[in-house]
Amino acid sequence: MTSTQPSSSITDGGLVRPMFELAWPIVVIQLLQVMYNVADTFWLGRLSSDAVGAMSIAFPLIFFLISVAGGFTTAGSILVAQFTGADSEGSAGKVAGQVLSFVSILAILLAIAGYFLTDPMLAVMPSQGATTEQVVPLARRYMETYFLGLPFLFGFFVFTSLMRGYGNTRTPMRIMMVSVAVNVVLDPLLIFGWGSLDGMGVQGAALATISARAVASVLGLYVLFFTSAGPTVGLDDLLPDLGFIWKIVRIGTPSALEQSTSSLAMISLTAMVVQFAPPVVSAYGLGNRLASLVFLPAMGLGRATNTMVGQNLGARKPDRAERAVWLAAKVGAGVMFAVAIVAVLFPGPIVGVFMATGTKQADATIRLGSQYLRIRSVEFVFMAVLQVLLGAYRGAGNTKLAMAFSMITLWLGRVPTVYFLAFVRDMGPTGVWIGMAFGNIIGAIVAALWFTRGTWKRTVIDEPGVAVADGDGE
Repeated sequence: MTSTQPSSSITDGGLVRPMFELAWPIVVIQLLQVMYNVADTFWLGRLSSDAVGAMSIAFPLIFFLISVAGGFTTAGSILVAQFTGADSEGSAGKVAGQVLSFVSILAILLAIAGYFLTDPMLAVMPSQGATTEQVVPLARRYMETYFLGLPFLFGFFVFTSLMRGYGNTRTPMRIMMVSVAVNVVLDPLLIFGWGSLDGMGVQGAALATISARAVASVLGLYVLFFTSAGPTVGLDDLLPDLGFIWKIVRIGTPSALEQSTSSLAMISLTAMVVQFAPPVVSAYGLGNRLASLVFLPAMGLGRATNTMVGQNLGARKPDRAERAVWLAAKVGAGVMFAVAIVAVLFPGPIVGVFMATGTKQADATIRLGSQYLRIRSVEFVFMAVLQVLLGAYRGAGNTKLAMAFSMITLWLGRVPTVYFLAFVRDMGPTGVWIGMAFGNIIGAIVAALWFTRGTWKRTVIDEPGVAVADGDGE
């Protein structure tokens, strides 16, 4: 596997082609990422509505622990992009090795902690009635199995982030295709069983996912150590270097806090939703899965912007970096407007694909999920702009700014609005759906106003492999 995306195309020439070449494989990767969850949801939806609800409860709690280490993969992407743009291949490889070893250790510790803390975490959820009796026990089994495979999950996360910073997004896409194919084959076999193999239900869905992740992690390590497709990494690069580790920790900590507070917001929202009946919980989880699917173009452009900004600032071309941001914002807004129209016109058929049990509870889930998707379509354009701007801030190393705007989106926009509308104004599930959309609208407006100040155009490297600037970008 060799890189088809040289750094020179990112820092020189036109902007449209390198942006497109970076973005479309990222969109595919994100699509394939969602396919893990969609495949689980598709098959569990044929098992029972409660099984889908179990994933709705489990995912925010799992994501909370994942986010603790996830921010440091962001730091790796930022540093690799800026060192690559500054034409410092040796430093990019060193960063890659340090991130890989550092995050691997964290992943093992978090896997152990997650397994033993599953019950206390579920106890935080104020579920009631049928949800407590029917859904929470399934969520427990799913989480315990999932946590055991957490290191495999992080292996591919690290690989993808490092390759994205380097400017090669096609190789991770190919590996992701293999991984998803493994998951799609294993899901029905492990959930329902086949022949002498007994079905494992929700545990089977978790086991299928982590098995597929293990395949992807092994292939990713092979690419990093034995090919020229990404930053050159050697075994000696894995040995701790306190200078590089400090850079990773300092840049990655705000991203880790951002992801952690995001997951806490998800937990808070889920804690509110589980107070409703099981169909509402299932509709919320299903709606979030669909939202993550339709947000793919915005997410892809945001991550492509991360690399474009990082490499161009590393090459000391801030004006080119800014032009790339505005290009991505315009394209993202246009694409998401078209997606919003489809979501408004055809919410029922879209949601119905994932619920086919033919029960009254399933019918209620489809009705509520359709309402959710239609209401959230209002935020789609704002979501695109917000993701591009967050990508710009991260690419510059301004992870504190990205954290601040994410917190505004969730903790000033989404969480209090959901609580106010759903419980204070007694709007029920409709209040939840409206509040979910409101957060991204507020976040996008604030992030765009700050972006026009231009104070974000800094790098986190001074000279290749030597010093690190402040990087806070105010």
